[in-house]
Amino acid sequence: MASTAQERPARRRRRSRTGADDDREPIPREAWARLGACTAAAALLQLDGTVITVALPDVARGLHVANSSTAIVLSAYFAAYALLLFPGGRLVDRLGARRVALIGLGIFALGAALGAVVSSLALLSLTRVLQGIGAGLVSPAALAGAVSGFPPDRRGSALGIWGASAGLANLVGPLLGGILTVAFGWRAVWWVLVPLAILAAWGIVVNVPKVVHEVAEGGRGRVLNATVAAAAIVAALTFAVMIGTFYLAEQYLQKTAHFSALGASAVLVVVGLLVGAAAPLAGILVDRRGERLPTALGFLGSGLGLGILAIPAVSLDAIGTGLALIPIGLGLGMLFVPVSRAALNATPDASHGRVSAVLSTARLVGAALGAGLAGVALSGGPSAATVHGALLVATAACLLIGLPAAGQFGRATRAVVQPAA
Repeated sequence: MASTAQERPARRRRRSRTGADDDREPIPREAWARLGACTAAAALLQLDGTVITVALPDVARGLHVANSSTAIVLSAYFAAYALLLFPGGRLVDRLGARRVALIGLGIFALGAALGAVVSSLALLSLTRVLQGIGAGLVSPAALAGAVSGFPPDRRGSALGIWGASAGLANLVGPLLGGILTVAFGWRAVWWVLVPLAILAAWGIVVNVPKVVHEVAEGGRGRVLNATVAAAAIVAALTFAVMIGTFYLAEQYLQKTAHFSALGASAVLVVVGLLVGAAAPLAGILVDRRGERLPTALGFLGSGLGLGILAIPAVSLDAIGTGLALIPIGLGLGMLFVPVSRAALNATPDASHGRVSAVLSTARLVGAALGAGLAGVALSGGPSAATVHGALLVATAACLLIGLPAAGQFGRATRAVVQPAA
């Protein structure tokens, strides 16, 4: 491995126009199949957040609670998800990605089935905790398994596909949630997660081997360093902005602008498409130029779009304001790949379960914070003035926190560190 860092600059100079290495053997088909299966499992977790968000106003009506109180349905899931990630990551490094992913998907499916039949917000929140526990096991297993078939300097392209799946989930989630809610009610949103979890488990069984990398001995070795810490900050901020903005948009469009659940979800389709389109491009850019540039571009784009929507004179439900969603979607899509590649390349393979847990914890803490703050901001009602103010805060976070964090990445994370002692 020591030669990797020395050889890579020369290899980069020999890249083809598509970004592939001319002097490298192609990635085995099995590695791509493994990436696809693990990406599908991770996309299910991403889908959960967006598909549920669309149904929350209907949940409030069906369970006879205040709209602002439904934020706990998101926060309970994300909090449980985050708490289980570190134990889950350690289990991945000891037991293997395949086994842990299958256990997690089973727990997730059970929680979704129970959530579809409960009769109170408190019980629904408890089932969301159960789903979060399952997700906390699946997430580190999926990321560790996804990149295990790729060499370090080609993980950007693989993670670009990983990031595109998040965009696809953000696209499918609102549409699926809106269709199911309008046609069958909010409980159908929970029911649909059960067969999706079963399908994801089938993909893991078929395509992921029992051992994807050398298991850690006793969980030894440090996984937190300056690069991983910077990646965690960027990941947390990305998800706080994304989930908080989605929650604000759904509540405002349905409650104040009187959109239907399906109509409100259709607005977010643009963001999902752009996130999915930007992620593979970010993967190529990361493999060529390192993590700093795409991260900075991501926060600049997101901050620009959010800043436009934060202007009080800008209508939040006019057709023209959809143009501001373009830099938001592209910006968010640029942020998925660099943090994952930087953190994974800064640690040995036998620690990737725990590193994945660090990143996922940061994302889920950010998501829970974003949903919670959005709920607090809307406690007095989803007025235009309230939403403008919340979007201004999100803009400041992107520019004042995100850009400095991007500067902490080196121009490129070029090599895997030596195996932990």
